[in-house]
Amino acid sequence: MARIAVGLEYQGTRYAGWQSQRSVETVQVLAEGALGTVAAEPVSLVCAGRTDAGVHACGQVAHFETGASRSMRAWMLGANSELPRDISISWVRPVPAHFHARYSAEARTYRYLIFNRASRSGLLGSRATWIHRPLDAERMAQAAAVLEGEHDFSAFRAAECQAKSPIRRMERLTVARQGDWLAIEATANAFLHHMVRNIAGLLIRIGKGDAPPSWAAEVLAGRDRRLSAATAPAHGLYLWQVRYPAAFPIPPPSCDMIPAGFPA
Repeated sequence: MARIAVGLEYQGTRYAGWQSQRSVETVQVLAEGALGTVAAEPVSLVCAGRTDAGVHACGQVAHFETGASRSMRAWMLGANSELPRDISISWVRPVPAHFHARYSAEARTYRYLIFNRASRSGLLGSRATWIHRPLDAERMAQAAAVLEGEHDFSAFRAAECQAKSPIRRMERLTVARQGDWLAIEATANAFLHHMVRNIAGLLIRIGKGDAPPSWAAEVLAGRDRRLSAATAPAHGLYLWQVRYPAAFPIPPPSCDMIPAGFPA
């Protein structure tokens, strides 16, 4: 049996998230079906990060095992011919048997995109979160700096989160503005359920001027989700990149198309 890794890009708007579920369309079901058609046998995908309903990805990574012998080009082109236009396999690579899309990952990067102007966009309704009130990116960045490092992120986990521990190591949390765009970028060893969206909600509230930057430290120390801000909408969130040890031949994602001015 060969082990194959694939990179996936998708717009999550129409889907009930990544993970297979009964009676609803998910990215996993469609991707497994497309690859299974090429393999002429059932395919089971294991992904790096299970995205929720409405969440997008330009750097999702998954692996599967198969007895089928196909070229990497045949896997990619054949699967993409079976997939809808809002899901694409961007690359395919053979990997060693000990590679695991989830457990081999060193870190994951999510990017939360905000379109910040008085009028909403007619083009971006499902691709970014629209905030009509002016946001102060410097205040948001000050608050974000407090959340870097290893902490108990209980104040930023969803009530239904099943993680055994709320401790996570936030390598990097930044806020940048480019014209009408703001990007919140978070890199950590792993994330709790809704963690990035809950952090984004807090930073948005601070950016509006409804709370001081120091509030981020208070919320973090309080470890109580009920005392934080509302969860930011799903459609602003992207699984941007998954980092693996250099020993694995995983190419970087092509994420620099959204939005212009924010390099991957």
